[in-house]
Amino acid sequence: MRIRSSQHSFRAAGPSTAILVSGILVLGLSGCAAAPAPAVVTATVVVTQTPTPTPTPTPTPVEVPLIPNPPKGSAPTTTPNAAAIPVAPIPEGPATDLGATAGAEGSAASNGAGALQTYTVVEGDDFFAIAQRFDVPVQQLLRMNPSVPGLGEDIYINDVINLDWTTKR
Repeated sequence: MRIRSSQHSFRAAGPSTAILVSGILVLGLSGCAAAPAPAVVTATVVVTQTPTPTPTPTPTPVEVPLIPNPPKGSAPTTTPNAAAIPVAPIPEGPATDLGATAGAEGSAASNGAGALQTYTVVEGDDFFAIAQRFDVPVQQLLRMNPSVPGLGEDIYINDVINLDWTTKR
């Protein structure tokens, strides 16, 4: 069935269209349910007495003697430092293996005469612990290993550390 108007032509909606429109309206309006009743709130009021304020004591003025400025043109008195006494450098010598410790658990290689030559870094090692294990000052170990970056902070697994104090690596 067609309905004609002066400008538009309309077709009557069939039953499936009416069901679709009514379904959309039901879904759209389903969120418009009445708000739930507010919950009952019970408040407990506890009254406590306000503490009595304690007055702050007034500070007693203290006279501080003034130190006069030195007269113009005079130089301040200086006290020289004690003379520096040179310190003997720590003698360099061969490394001695004191045994594996935390931070130095890798293996050391020695030459045919038994002198320690190298140490291979393993997981968990740090340069300071390696120096302690082999009874070598850190500065000496750094001099023996100029290729170690970051003052020994940047060593990696499988790095080879020189333990022969007569050579550099």
